[in-house]
Amino acid sequence: MKIAIVGATGMVGTVMLEVLKEHRIPVSELLLVASEKNVGKTIEWNGKTIEVIALADALSKKPQIAIFSAGGEISKQWAQKFAATGTTVIDNSSAWRMDDNIKLIVPEINASQLTKEDKIIANPNCSTIQMVLALKPLQKNYGINRLVISTYQSVSGTGVKAVEQMKNERANKKAAMVYPYPIDKNCLPHAGDFDDDGYTSEEIKLVAETRKIFNTPKLKITATVVRVPVLGGHSEAINVELKKPFDIINIRKEIAATAGLVLQDNPDMNIYPMPLYAKNKDAVFVGRIRRDYSNENTLNMWVVADNLRKGAATNAVQIATYLIENNLVD
Repeated sequence: MKIAIVGATGMVGTVMLEVLKEHRIPVSELLLVASEKNVGKTIEWNGKTIEVIALADALSKKPQIAIFSAGGEISKQWAQKFAATGTTVIDNSSAWRMDDNIKLIVPEINASQLTKEDKIIANPNCSTIQMVLALKPLQKNYGINRLVISTYQSVSGTGVKAVEQMKNERANKKAAMVYPYPIDKNCLPHAGDFDDDGYTSEEIKLVAETRKIFNTPKLKITATVVRVPVLGGHSEAINVELKKPFDIINIRKEIAATAGLVLQDNPDMNIYPMPLYAKNKDAVFVGRIRRDYSNENTLNMWVVADNLRKGAATNAVQIATYLIENNLVD
């Protein structure tokens, strides 16, 4: 299996290489692709020294799978070129997510939709991935009427420059700022760009992507996204109004039995999900499950995941694994 990683030197690309090795994908040739400034550099991977190449060179080698994590503009410019040569592209940017002709995939939920004809496959936003996976058993067993979401997203979700900003602030070092305000010892109710209604692009992604993945275009959803001074790991407080009555004990059992989810919900022992302990793990952690007595058939839950793993790299590699195991790549 010839696989290309586009954006191999970036924050998510680096994690993709780790996940690719851990998941033991059968790679006969690994193409590491990055911007012109990084072409010629070498990366150690799985006991091999691999030289970074340019996009055009990778295109000419016709990999069977190309995983893109180099930003939306690169994806818009190059994904279709790769697809035209027969490569299956798994794209981690927002470029194709809401395209009606492109499938938006979280493998545990809807990988069965994929066919050999799907040459561009979209990876959802990191905060969407962990949320819909946590909601999967609820949507399946009860149906969902409405979601009220508040996210607490780490600086790594913005990128390496945001991580550097926070580290510089902690060291009392003046340097370039990615955010309009300091992030250390602060919370910014601002992730992405604001629209005319006052919602940010990150909030809109949560709404639109969730509806698409669950195929529920009229699902009522509202979201507030907050950037917090955490190095890695996104957290979400989710209020879920279900269509049917439920028992909290059964809800916990159903979440614990769902592939990809880990139940951490024992208040007596102070057991609940936290980003510090989700680091470098592929699972999505769920806890603080409790009935919302202010509204019928409604509950609250707290969901945490490593945004660079399941929120990006792991989900993409899982899609690649599904394609390979089901003979859906040329």
